[in-house]
Amino acid sequence: MTDLQLNLPWHASDPVAMTLATLYAQTVRTDPAIRDMVEGARGLTETDDGFYAAMREAFMPVTPDFGALLYQLIRATQARTVVEYGTSFGLSTLFLAGALRDLGAGHIITTEIEPAKAARARQHWEQAGVSDRITCRIGNARQTLAADLPATIDFVLLDGAKTDYLPVLKLLEPRLRASALICADNTGMTGARAFVDYVEDPANGYVSAALGTLALNEFHPTRLLMWRGAGGHA
Repeated sequence: MTDLQLNLPWHASDPVAMTLATLYAQTVRTDPAIRDMVEGARGLTETDDGFYAAMREAFMPVTPDFGALLYQLIRATQARTVVEYGTSFGLSTLFLAGALRDLGAGHIITTEIEPAKAARARQHWEQAGVSDRITCRIGNARQTLAADLPATIDFVLLDGAKTDYLPVLKLLEPRLRASALICADNTGMTGARAFVDYVEDPANGYVSAALGTLALNEFHPTRLLMWRGAGGHA
């Protein structure tokens, strides 16, 4: 588990790159054993109650390649308002915030159900020098993202409990600007099935592309969506 190849969009001396390199190294050391304990010894899967609480010490980050894709999409679309569901220890947020920093504008609202994870994420953002780009809300995303959102949302990252992907997306839909992008990680998991079925129906307003990244010899299915509007019209 030591062969994780980083594909970071910054020079190695950049504070964001340095922070991410440290955190990915920690991920490789800690996450496999935690996952083996939770999924193996305890028999929990991502659709079981208690799974994410049991994984509270795990980083569970996006793959480095997926993070690089997030960076590219933010830069290419010049997104300014970003919403992230599922902060964890804040690695994906670092890719997003680093892109906004390089654009010179923009802000992220991210939400995390575990207070201890949110606290550690804030430390990582401070270390990387991008905390001014981020607001972290603590609690269930169905409540934290139900109000006080930007008038329009340019970009969304879904990377929390897969069974909540669809409810969270529907919360955000009224604020999505035309051609807003939505990235959803690990959409091959059972809990994401309702979400995938919904976004694959053109009548619901999305153009959907199935993508994936490779890390540590494991394939991670993802979805990239563009919002066309209710009824599927551009």
